[in-house]
Amino acid sequence: MIKDKIMKKNRKKRKISQSFQRWLLVLVVIAFLATTAFLWLLQTKLADNNAISLLRLNISDVREDITDASDENLLKLTHQVADDLNGADSISSELLSALAEKYDVTEINYIDPDGVIRASTYPDFLDYRMDSGKQSAEFLVLLSDKEEYVQSYRPVSYDNSISRKYGGVSLENGGFVQVGYGAERFQRDIDEFVVGVTRNRHVGEGGSIIIVDENWNIVSDRQGNEGKNLDVTGIWIDKESTPANERFICEVYGEASYCMYQTSEGYTIVAVMPQREAALSRNVAVGVTTAMQIVIFTALFILIFFLVNRLVVKNIYKINSSLSSITDGNLDTVVDVRSHAEFDDLSNDINSTVDTLKRYISDAAARIDAELAFAKAIQHSALPSVFPPYPNRHEFEINAVMHTAKEVGGDFYDFYFVDDDTLAFLVADVSGKGIPAAMFMMTSKTLLKSYAESGMSIEEIFTVANDKLCEGNDAGMFVTAWMGLLDLKTGKVTYANAGHNPPLVKHGDGSFSYLRSRPGFVLAGMEGIRYRKNELQLEKGDVIYLYTDGVTEATDLNNSLYGEERLLEVLNKNADADTSAVCEAVKSDVDAFVLGAPQFDDITMLCLRFNGKNNDREEVSE
Repeated sequence: MIKDKIMKKNRKKRKISQSFQRWLLVLVVIAFLATTAFLWLLQTKLADNNAISLLRLNISDVREDITDASDENLLKLTHQVADDLNGADSISSELLSALAEKYDVTEINYIDPDGVIRASTYPDFLDYRMDSGKQSAEFLVLLSDKEEYVQSYRPVSYDNSISRKYGGVSLENGGFVQVGYGAERFQRDIDEFVVGVTRNRHVGEGGSIIIVDENWNIVSDRQGNEGKNLDVTGIWIDKESTPANERFICEVYGEASYCMYQTSEGYTIVAVMPQREAALSRNVAVGVTTAMQIVIFTALFILIFFLVNRLVVKNIYKINSSLSSITDGNLDTVVDVRSHAEFDDLSNDINSTVDTLKRYISDAAARIDAELAFAKAIQHSALPSVFPPYPNRHEFEINAVMHTAKEVGGDFYDFYFVDDDTLAFLVADVSGKGIPAAMFMMTSKTLLKSYAESGMSIEEIFTVANDKLCEGNDAGMFVTAWMGLLDLKTGKVTYANAGHNPPLVKHGDGSFSYLRSRPGFVLAGMEGIRYRKNELQLEKGDVIYLYTDGVTEATDLNNSLYGEERLLEVLNKNADADTSAVCEAVKSDVDAFVLGAPQFDDITMLCLRFNGKNNDREEVSE
């Protein structure tokens, strides 16, 4: 009955497709009236492309003129130097220096047929191999099939901080001479040519070419601003943000203009063309309909935005807001968007899915809780939990506790007799938490006990157990462990440490202190590790306290660590307490320190007091 009412209500609602279809017809009519916009865009693009092509063409022409003039001038000087060298008996650096002064050039180098500089106006260049640099290697063509070669103005191979323009001419002896001049002579030679090359050059009707030197001083300009900085024209060029040979817009002499630049032979060539001139053809083609186009595009944008926003976007935002709340974990959120039939169905489907998800989560949580509780019971049943464990053995007193961070954990403790007078005791910590750590913990505990009961020495127990745990350890888990074998007759403890925290020991009526010894590598970390045996002598009344890092690395709400110093302090305050009270005191102090902060790691501890040999003890079976 309810379903029929919902379906009847949905039939009365208007669908999005119907609303969109109606408005689409209106938009098609408007779009037809706006087809002239295509002409405007096309003409604008063509006008821009024509302007760019014209700017590039004029820059290219000027660049070639400057380069040709520069090349011709430098080659002329180089030929004159070559003629002098061809008539010389020998070529020396002193001769080259004299020629450099005679022809007023910056540098002259003589290169022998092997491509090595044998004489130079620069002593540092002597014996320099021309093939060792990209710039200098280009001149090696003069040793084969060319008689003259000239380069553009650029940094030299020998020192990139020096910029030169070089020309080369082959000599009659088989080598060649290289003549170069720097920026000052270079500009002096061709400034006069540059000034003339742009005076009568136009870019379009009202555009022009402006040439500046390396200091941005104008060398040539139709407005007669030679010697002034480029910024007097209104042009500002930042070469890092404005790439060469790309169009940009500036106010040039008060008029918006298209500009473009290129660098050649130490000069920057700037082409300028007024924007009004570039846009003239476009304005003629579409000027009549400009006002109408503005109105049409504005109205079209507002209309589409209004329709999409009203019919789709707002409802999607509402649904997304509800879904975000659900994603954040609030499964009691109800999606209630009913403006159209489609959104009504979508809301119902989402709500139904969330209800099903809540039911599945509840069922899964119940199963997981039951399974983890069972796993926790199994894990704890595998550890000694009855204290005192050996009522008829009075040579020692022992107590141990484990508080897991999750339902199951990776810490464990253990103790057992390996013979009538030797007690094995240990504390260990498996990397990780939860079920995987618990499974690895059970394997580690079983192996260590098995090897200990076989009569192995403490170092052999760890060595063999390590190799066994490394087999098939694809998950990369490892175990830190401290294990001791206590001889109840003598009080001697032989122990080994596999990367575990150092225990604390109290001798006689003294205070606790850390038992510092060099730890070995963790178990299951690497095959082939050999562990070292250590010894500790306990006297009557001595206490040894073992723990995992869940104690010292417990953190409060400010992420401060409990630490070794606080553990030492609480043990010394309870130095005379029995082993059970010691463990309870440490746990209570840790709880007081964290002040309700969540427990992130398992907390495990074991406390053993050595009472000495009891000759009257009764025999006990384990």
